[in-house]
Amino acid sequence: MQKVPIPEDDQKTILVVDDDTNILNSVCALLVDSNYKVLRAGSGKEAFQQSKDYKNEIHLLLSDFQMEGMSGVDLATKMTRERPQLKVLLMSGFTEGMLVLNEGWHFLAKPFINSQLRALIVGLVSPERDSKFTGSSAEPAYVTKGLPLRASGE
Repeated sequence: MQKVPIPEDDQKTILVVDDDTNILNSVCALLVDSNYKVLRAGSGKEAFQQSKDYKNEIHLLLSDFQMEGMSGVDLATKMTRERPQLKVLLMSGFTEGMLVLNEGWHFLAKPFINSQLRALIVGLVSPERDSKFTGSSAEPAYVTKGLPLRASGE
């Protein structure tokens, strides 16, 4: 099956941030192959500068949770102040304890399979398309040992 290119004006832009070069390269390649416009950064500081310099809309921040210097949470907090419409998807291999994310932010545990990432991104940047990941909650999301739980402990 041949991939039909999406006109550049219709492409969704995703800023991918990870300090692990292998993960950064593989995620960026997957997203480019899925017809997204991809901006990439190897650190939170570099990503924040790209966000400031990029004049068009960034639809999604896909960032590692734990990075040297500026964490994914700190980066997302700074970027959403300047870009309130920005969707946030944090990813991590973090398995100990509990993570608390801001309302509307999403989490993906590493390692993940490509189809999980694709489906989650479609649900975030193209909610008009069907995805099982489009649901949102008015409560903060808690993540324990890589499994998301609602604030009520469901």
